[in-house]
Amino acid sequence: MPMNPLEHDRRYGELDQVLRAYAGQPADDGEGRPSAALTAYLRHTWHTRPWALAAAEQQLREYSRHPPGRLRLRLGEYYPIPDVGLPEHEIQDWLRILADHIKHSIEAGEVPAPSVPLTHWEWHARFPETGQFLGGWFSQDMPDEFADHDAAVTHYIAETDPQLTARLAGEVHELLALNLDESAYALAVAELGMEVDPPAPYAPSGWLARVAAQLDGGGFRADYGESPDER
Repeated sequence: MPMNPLEHDRRYGELDQVLRAYAGQPADDGEGRPSAALTAYLRHTWHTRPWALAAAEQQLREYSRHPPGRLRLRLGEYYPIPDVGLPEHEIQDWLRILADHIKHSIEAGEVPAPSVPLTHWEWHARFPETGQFLGGWFSQDMPDEFADHDAAVTHYIAETDPQLTARLAGEVHELLALNLDESAYALAVAELGMEVDPPAPYAPSGWLARVAAQLDGGGFRADYGESPDER
């Protein structure tokens, strides 16, 4: 029978995070050169969950040394390596190379510098609530569900927990702080799930700034008590 979630995460949880970073990316890691996918994983994890790197190194190395045998394959009690474009006989060596790169990064303190996300995985890892917002409210079905873009934003604010709305506001401001050109912002919102164009006359960055203002306008307002003039 398949593993329960707790056992899966103990054995393979961080290994799974590493391999998810390879979605749509080549597994072209060399002995002295990590791939773009692994660099994206290292950059994001160093800056958000540095303690997870040791678990990733251990789980990758353990899987490379002890791939599932016939019994575990038959019972389904193992982690199925996704198709990364490598022949099956090369997978174990590739996993070892990944573990070696992560170990070197930890021991040498080599941290990829902050950067604009470079892979689909990294966009969603860095801007998770933005991905939920754009993919859920601005799919190709948006024109059939809402009168316009403003109506979709208003619906999101009304139906979403205020803590998540605040998180989205912070992510949108961070996205704007990347100071990209308009073609890069168009790519960014597409990577994050937006399937419709921004409303006229807005370019992608202008529309994101409008969304940020709408989110900020519906946010928390501090109560400072009575002013001296009101007493």
